[in-house]
Amino acid sequence: MGTHVCRKQMLRWMWRWSVCPVAVSRGHMPFCSTQGEPHQVNPSHGGQVTHRPGNQLSLCSLLEMGFSETQAKEMHEGATKSRGKHVPSVMTALLLLGLNPSSILKIMQKCPEVYSLKGADLQQRIDHLRKMGLVEGSLQRMISHYPKIMLLPVKRVNMVSRLLREKCLFTIHQVTEILRDSPEVLEEDLAQLEYKFQYAYFRMGVRQPEMVKAKLFRLPLSELRCRHCFLERRGLYQTPDKKGQTLILNPALKDVLCVSEETYLTQVAMATAEEFHVFRKLMAREQEEKGREDEYSSDEDEEDKDDVLHRRKHHWNTGYKKDRK
Repeated sequence: MGTHVCRKQMLRWMWRWSVCPVAVSRGHMPFCSTQGEPHQVNPSHGGQVTHRPGNQLSLCSLLEMGFSETQAKEMHEGATKSRGKHVPSVMTALLLLGLNPSSILKIMQKCPEVYSLKGADLQQRIDHLRKMGLVEGSLQRMISHYPKIMLLPVKRVNMVSRLLREKCLFTIHQVTEILRDSPEVLEEDLAQLEYKFQYAYFRMGVRQPEMVKAKLFRLPLSELRCRHCFLERRGLYQTPDKKGQTLILNPALKDVLCVSEETYLTQVAMATAEEFHVFRKLMAREQEEKGREDEYSSDEDEEDKDDVLHRRKHHWNTGYKKDRK
């Protein structure tokens, strides 16, 4: 119902406000004036000013869209600073999406880069998210929570979706749930994303449905590893064998990840914050040392390859000289 009203209001603005009549009083600037755009006075209309909309939104048009005076001023200021050339079409796309003025203002405050988008590109990305299964309500909440998703090209969204389906073997419905609950995943490095899945799948023995339920991809890999290893070293978590069996009852993944650190420590790990803090430092040191070892090992491998190549070249050169004799 709200979406229908908002769309109706938007269409009314598009058709009825092709001009913006405002009465001019001496010594006062008309509220709907647009900076940098000329106004024409029509004597036959009792001193009214008509504003012809260009690429910039006027305060008057923002008021007609349903923004309050304070909101309209803030939106107008943001649009002016961004120097976006397609702000009206962006506003049209957001209003037709069913977002109310307050939600749009919050989106622009979180992500001012949206001002600089092209309306056609924004609409294409919104339509693509719909095709991926994000229905009305979920789509609006996701965009309001994570407006950066509107900056990502369709190609990037498809790359992440393909990785989740083909490399991580999530179903199409599960991929939609992941994007809805953890849209940040779209900006994550693909190799790190795959490694996080592999860690949960092989190291922790967790399957895809439980990962989705626990919102696995909301948590950084470092935090996932830290919470898991802390439980493991306290004897509270065990990697399942090939048959998926363990000698102890592992806590559910959602009880490990979807809770605050305080709840995790008191109800799952049965430890103090000080113990976990010390362990976190040790884990960070271990990872740093491991990184150095991997780097050193990689350098040694490169040196070995260079040495082998040098010997082969020397052998080839020697053989060539013998043949010449």
